[in-house]
Amino acid sequence: MTMTAIDETVPNARQAHNRKMIKIWLYVILILCLAIVIVGGATRLTGSGLSITEWKPVHGVIPPIGEAEWQDEFEKYQQIAQYKVVNQGMTLSQFKGIFWWEWAHRLLARLVGVVALFGLIWFWATKRIEKTFLPQLIAVPVIIAIQGAIGWWMVASGLGASDLTSVSQYRLAIHLVTACIVVIFVTYVSRGLADYSDKPANRSIQKFAGWLVFMVLVQIYLGALVAGLHAGKVYNTWPLMDGQLVPEGLLADQPSWRNFFENRLTVQFVHRCFAYLLLLAALVHALKVEKLASGTTHARRAMLLLLAIVVQAIFGIITLLLEAPISWGLIHQGVALLVLVFAVAHWRATKGAYAVEKA
Repeated sequence: MTMTAIDETVPNARQAHNRKMIKIWLYVILILCLAIVIVGGATRLTGSGLSITEWKPVHGVIPPIGEAEWQDEFEKYQQIAQYKVVNQGMTLSQFKGIFWWEWAHRLLARLVGVVALFGLIWFWATKRIEKTFLPQLIAVPVIIAIQGAIGWWMVASGLGASDLTSVSQYRLAIHLVTACIVVIFVTYVSRGLADYSDKPANRSIQKFAGWLVFMVLVQIYLGALVAGLHAGKVYNTWPLMDGQLVPEGLLADQPSWRNFFENRLTVQFVHRCFAYLLLLAALVHALKVEKLASGTTHARRAMLLLLAIVVQAIFGIITLLLEAPISWGLIHQGVALLVLVFAVAHWRATKGAYAVEKA
């Protein structure tokens, strides 16, 4: 009689079942996070972000009911600079159009917070979480709560005594980046619970894949600055910009550092150049993985990531040439998020799954 060896690196049936349930829960959170960012993009592009002038985390889930409540909400909006400068004379019906975008954005934010918190409590109370990744799961609702606070901090920049007619591009960029960090974290933890057929890639591939995630995040940040300044509606030619490969006026503002945050020409130029750098890095990575791990899923994922970045670059060019209409702006942002998720999934796969906790 022969004895079959037990592979201690493979989860037992109970662990595998619990990991699957936790992974599904994290995927639901991830989908909600992606939806929040997309609706947030529509909120920004329609100029709806300042339509709700108060932060009521609990009571705010109920929208205005009846004409009197709608009129009260509209009067609050009429006190801020955006209404006085941009939307003077707006009707109540038009106000409702922008109100619903911001309300939907906040509702989704509340929903993901509830799903994250109560999901964690349930899994923890029923002892379904292994100690190996308990800290990561505890961190999920915490960083989501922090992101919600940052969202209000961003909105507050365009309210009260501020003379801004939209939110600060600095705070907008921070809000989007922190949202992407939530997406990165949830994707990374959830993919660590997956089963992988290939062994982990070597350290150089793992590090390169990690740097690609960072570069995608930086590019999204630069895109947020472009969006905050409405820089996609100017210099709408490609590959030349203002008729030149390197346009004049990149450092026209003083002090010089302000050009990288407030000069629409410079901000768009940097966004373009970093896109080329990201594309080059993805190409080098794909060739490197093909050379060192040919025929593996690591190599296939690296090539798919390169193709995704190429598609995103094409969509970016189309968005620019069309002067950033809302539809293409949302497509461009949505594909950027998918590229980010895939880049994180690829990075996590090069490391392999979480180790099995011995009973």
